Amino acid sequence: MQSKIFWGLMLVSLALNNPKTLAQTLPLSPQLIPFNSSQGEQLLLDSQARQDYFLLSNQFVTQINQAYCGVASSVMVLNALGLSAPESRQYKPFHVFTQENFFDREETKKVVSADLVSRRGMTLAQLGDLLISHGAKVKVYYGSDIDLDRFRFLLLQNLSKRDNFAIVNYLRKTIGQERGGHISPIAAYNQRTDRFLILDVSRYKYPPVWVKAIDLWQEIKTTDADAGKTRGFVLVTK
Repeated sequence: MQSKIFWGLMLVSLALNNPKTLAQTLPLSPQLIPFNSSQGEQLLLDSQARQDYFLLSNQFVTQINQAYCGVASSVMVLNALGLSAPESRQYKPFHVFTQENFFDREETKKVVSADLVSRRGMTLAQLGDLLISHGAKVKVYYGSDIDLDRFRFLLLQNLSKRDNFAIVNYLRKTIGQERGGHISPIAAYNQRTDRFLILDVSRYKYPPVWVKAIDLWQEIKTTDADAGKTRGFVLVTK
């Protein structure tokens, strides 16, 4: 059984860390552990909270423009949950969530327009409301309202079970990456190193990375100027 798990992880790891995709990525801060490294892969093998990794990796996408991190993350989670999806223009007659049809529903358009998101991205509250518009159940947590222990507990609980997912809204520069807010799903937690695996949807810029819990917590406590509130994370279920 352990051998099957190992090779299953390695096959998905190869898909996520395609050299052609990662060839032009930016250098990483020493405080981060890239998933496309032997150490990064071993952290996943050693993780006891990695239920979300398998379903998310099957749905992994790269954001189609530099402001669509929230859309790409939402598409991954909605498809992983198996919620009712609109017909895809690219893959007719099949129904699947894509970044191109994400805003097709009238309920979704009422939250925020695709044009505005393509220019400015989305806030944490908008992320939650957009997911709800597609039939998901969402709980929004702001960094200002949660301490480190509670933050770690909630994510660990989520990552230990199937059919629920976590998407984090954080400030990149806090962990030594290029400045600006960002949104991506969290896929696993390694207890020995106290690190979370972020499946970064901007694969043209950075690979998935393992980040220390305390660093990620500090990232979500930063203020989003557009929202006038701190960043945070959302927990998503059917």
